[in-house]
Amino acid sequence: MMNFREAKNVGLFLGAAAIGCCISGSVAAQDAKHKIYLSMSYIGNDWQSESANMVRAMAISPELIDKIDLQVQVSGPNAQKQIQQINSMVQAGADAIVIYPISPSALNSAIKNACNKGVAIFTYDSVVTEPCAHQVHVDQKAWGVESAEWLVGQLGGEGKIVMINGVPGTTTDADRIAGAKSVFSKYPDIKVIAEANGMWSQAVARTELSKIFATNSWDEVDGMWMQVGCFTANSLQFEAGIAETDLRPCAGEASNGGRVQMLPVEAQVDGANGHYRPVGAKRWSAGSGNFTGAYALKLAVQKLEGAEVPQEVIVPNPAVTNKNVQLCEEGTWEEMSKGCNVFKPSIVPNPGWFASIYSDLTPEVGLSGALVGQPE
Repeated sequence: MMNFREAKNVGLFLGAAAIGCCISGSVAAQDAKHKIYLSMSYIGNDWQSESANMVRAMAISPELIDKIDLQVQVSGPNAQKQIQQINSMVQAGADAIVIYPISPSALNSAIKNACNKGVAIFTYDSVVTEPCAHQVHVDQKAWGVESAEWLVGQLGGEGKIVMINGVPGTTTDADRIAGAKSVFSKYPDIKVIAEANGMWSQAVARTELSKIFATNSWDEVDGMWMQVGCFTANSLQFEAGIAETDLRPCAGEASNGGRVQMLPVEAQVDGANGHYRPVGAKRWSAGSGNFTGAYALKLAVQKLEGAEVPQEVIVPNPAVTNKNVQLCEEGTWEEMSKGCNVFKPSIVPNPGWFASIYSDLTPEVGLSGALVGQPE
């Protein structure tokens, strides 16, 4: 179930997709542009909304606005519907399709059919097994390994942990879990006492954690491994009367709320209040990079223009810890390029919003792109 904020965000996104997704001018100008579709699957979280915003921002950047006509379709977590939509895009004359795939294999026949008809296919974040598709993503198994190694280090190789996973069926989720469990399995004194699917949503993570702690005590838990939900886990601990200094270390998400909580207690941050404030929380924070869809679109245009584009592009995914967390004063692209990685609540009021938006591969899009779909 989505909460009101997520439902509202999805409603706004779908409304935008219905009335404003197509970047076009006159009919003649539109005919001269490349027809490109964005095929999205599950959108019930902040990451997907931001990623879609960044794709739209890239589409209307000065470099691309006169080159492409972008149209957006959303299938939800339904592989058959996404297949049908991809087939329809091909029939409608798509030159390229940028896809967030709900499954690594279910879309293969539709993707192969598109490739055979000359349509350039680019997936982002989650991947597919059809070799004709170009894929833009981070190394998700490494994400799982590195986050788990940090958590094990924090716990000295022993302790009880809770795992909150992502959207089941996606390679992003499966690879992260596999990476993390490959680490945990090396430590017999690390025990996973509970595990649930959080759908990369703070609201779902809260629901699942509430179920877990209806039958478990925080006294029984030493650490958290959460693809999304560290901010929420800290909030629940505050609600349970746990002091800032006793928060369980959490490895996972790149939510802005979680990163604000990582800042030293004495940090002065505009708009910080309630649980959305600096508390010195012990964290390992990294995301998939909300820019991957925008970069996939950029590469698709390059391919359509005749450039050689690799079949697989693995983008950097630097982690933020308490050692390198750095507040952005304004959130400009230039400022982010110098290392800032968390935004003031006065700029980003939603703590569930993902802060993993910067890449030197996409100078066309930054904070305004992620927030409102506007290029730099």
